[in-house]
Amino acid sequence: MQQLPPPDFAAIQAFVTLADTGSFAAAGKLLGKDPTVLSRRIAALEARLGIRLAERSTRHVALTEAGRAYLARVRPLLHELETADRDAAAFADGEARGHLRLSLPTTFSRMWLDPLIIAFADAHPLVSIEAEYSNNFAGLVGEAFDAAVRLGEMADSRLIARKIGVRRRLVCAAPAYLARQDPIARPEDLVRQACLTFTGLRDPFRWAFKGPDDRPVVITVTGPLASDDADLLLAGALAGLGILYTTDWHVAPLLRQGALVEILPDWPIADRGAIYIVTPAAGGTPSKTRAFSDWIADGLNPAPWLEDRLGGG
Repeated sequence: MQQLPPPDFAAIQAFVTLADTGSFAAAGKLLGKDPTVLSRRIAALEARLGIRLAERSTRHVALTEAGRAYLARVRPLLHELETADRDAAAFADGEARGHLRLSLPTTFSRMWLDPLIIAFADAHPLVSIEAEYSNNFAGLVGEAFDAAVRLGEMADSRLIARKIGVRRRLVCAAPAYLARQDPIARPEDLVRQACLTFTGLRDPFRWAFKGPDDRPVVITVTGPLASDDADLLLAGALAGLGILYTTDWHVAPLLRQGALVEILPDWPIADRGAIYIVTPAAGGTPSKTRAFSDWIADGLNPAPWLEDRLGGG
């Protein structure tokens, strides 16, 4: 069988409309096209198929047997295509709907995102959510995620990253640990301390500080515990095991309670990272993804771990 050229959907639409209205004038009025344009489209469709679809007269159009058989097959297909167009437009511009696949950082999500996600699901009943918790930077496109929340620096220019929050790195320890140690006044004093290191960092055993004069100070630390599980390290710090290198969102309530004490507050840790929502592309972002991004951004502004959001002074 000879292979046909790809279908011309404009010609198919013209044919179906002609069959429904019975004349080129009526079909042209319905489609907003000159009748001669529709006539040319249907003639091209007949030439492509190698059959006669309709018999024309000055007043009436009658489908041939082949035309009636073709109409029966293409009418539902054209209807499905029009429905698909409307549904796709609804995803882009209408109410949030559809299946939303999320990639989320484990500890941060459990502390701060889970309540926001539950509230989002309640407010958007047409959206179903599939959330995968991982500290790995999963490939959004390759693994078919609609959006991800990422902590750190965004270096992949193929992704669209929306900054939704800031974070602050710091070092801290339990009062019981500090009571057993000499005073810690400078970053160099940490060399002789038991340090708890997060292996999810690029170079977890090198801690970089900025002094009061913005002079960088980089030290190499050692200690009894290293892990990519931030909660394990936090438990170790609370037990008095050593000094924790962490982020404000992870320990802010504990600092206010006095369970942990910040060390070297006048020596900030150099960190260009932030909190981002990442999507695969900017153009054509579905309404479900935009709605989720806006919801999370609003929920983290201002940051809920800051004192004024938690009832402090």
